Amino acid sequence: MVARYRDDRLDSVSGDSVRRELTILRHCLTLAKREWDAPLSVNPVLSVTLPAPSRARDQRLEADAGRRLRAAIGPAHAWYLLPLLELAIETGMRRGELLALLWSNVSLGNRTAHLPITKNGHPRTIALTPKAIEVLKALPQTEARVIPVSGNAVRLAWERLRERASLPNLRFHDLRHEAVSRFFEAGLTVPEVALMSGHRDTRMLMRYTHLRPEAIAEKLARASEGCFTA
Repeated sequence: MVARYRDDRLDSVSGDSVRRELTILRHCLTLAKREWDAPLSVNPVLSVTLPAPSRARDQRLEADAGRRLRAAIGPAHAWYLLPLLELAIETGMRRGELLALLWSNVSLGNRTAHLPITKNGHPRTIALTPKAIEVLKALPQTEARVIPVSGNAVRLAWERLRERASLPNLRFHDLRHEAVSRFFEAGLTVPEVALMSGHRDTRMLMRYTHLRPEAIAEKLARASEGCFTA
């Protein structure tokens, strides 16, 4: 039954989604056996092969793609698209975190934003870049939430924006990959980037990091110049 479920689900969702679902089922059955004396001689999920994990996405927001996205946002389109785009890149926050952000948790004076509820259940406070502060200052503070729109509205608006910009494969979540990569390129350490992104597993943080070789080459060139002049 578990194997049939796996195969049926693979017809409609990704292998990673099936892996997550079976992991939850495995945990439930293990708990049932250990804590509730369920009559299970063996956990059936352990007897099937999980789908192979997909390759980590390495797509970043190239300069041309960024220009096309911004150019595709006209005055007649959703007002929140541009600030969402900018804040996602500048903060590394997830879409849900951006939409849940409250003005009461933003301190422009301290240049921080506090996220009491996050995907992994651990609250975090992130540092705001000068660009992020500029974007926030331009937004009206008329409601409790910084961007008072629904997740479904953002999803639909983003899909239309991708279409107008001819970027069908760009996901909103790719902006988080872009942000994490930029943090490292700016010289932040692993603990500092983890503080911003909320990653508690360094291996997962590395999956979000896609450094540009040319940026590393520039950094090496600057370091070489310093050694030479010294």
